[in-house]
Amino acid sequence: MQTSTPRRPERDQAPQREQGGAGLQGAEQAREQTREQEPTRYRRVCTIAGSDSGGGAGIQADIKAISALGCYAASVITALTAQNTVAVRAIHTPPVEFTAAQIDAVFEDIGADAVKIGMLASAEITAVVAERLRFHHARSVVLDPVMVAKSGDRLLSQDAEQTIVSELLPLADVITPNVPEAEVLSGLSVGADEASQRAVCEQLLGCGPRAVLLKGGHLSGETSVDLLALREADGSVRYRSYEMPRVQTANSHGTGCSLSSAIAALLARGLGLEDAIGGAKEYLTQALQAGASYRLGTGHGPIHHFYAWWR
Repeated sequence: MQTSTPRRPERDQAPQREQGGAGLQGAEQAREQTREQEPTRYRRVCTIAGSDSGGGAGIQADIKAISALGCYAASVITALTAQNTVAVRAIHTPPVEFTAAQIDAVFEDIGADAVKIGMLASAEITAVVAERLRFHHARSVVLDPVMVAKSGDRLLSQDAEQTIVSELLPLADVITPNVPEAEVLSGLSVGADEASQRAVCEQLLGCGPRAVLLKGGHLSGETSVDLLALREADGSVRYRSYEMPRVQTANSHGTGCSLSSAIAALLARGLGLEDAIGGAKEYLTQALQAGASYRLGTGHGPIHHFYAWWR
């Protein structure tokens, strides 16, 4: 699938002035035309994740990716990190009631065509996110089970890992773990061979998600290969590989956040899951390539989310 710069929606046309219509009759005709017009509708994505003060990952990366792909981003902040390109210095977790209030505020007014879930910090927040998403009948849920930052700092308490498996995996249309995350969630080891990768995917599919996208960024090779395991209606599992050139760059902060957000955005725009993943992979590869020549901070810099808009 080819991704392109999203087209700006055309503005609604104002009602044409009635020629020969006069006074109240002409005004009523104009109002009737206005009522009959369909307003331009946003494709809406709600991202539920932690804030990265450095702007490269987390909710900030999510909003950039969602916006770059032509969708409206609403957000629910589950944690605040004092973070830059080098390290996570501190994490503040708001009360779980505040997380629930944010979800309710978004869904009761704005709504969401797709949901992306990232950093959840604790078991309590994980549980309340799952409960509120069930209540609001959330659809097209993309779960990125964030556990560790690019710097190596832990972003999820260990007691939350089982809560993700029991509460959130059954709600997800697709989960997007990297190799270390998949090993933690499945209890199995992932090797370079596809047989071990399939075994991990099937173990995770047994926990309830419709599909598993096992990301290959932590594996070696000149290309980056992600493996999709998709549960068919008859219960069988179909596999598909997505292969992209591996971009050699230190600016890879926020790649997982951006990929999962891009998948959610393309689902919100009406693409099927496999096409959404293919488009998101292409978007991420181009964002990595475009950002490789930039320098920001002294650690892992960000990708260039808006490469299609400015360089």
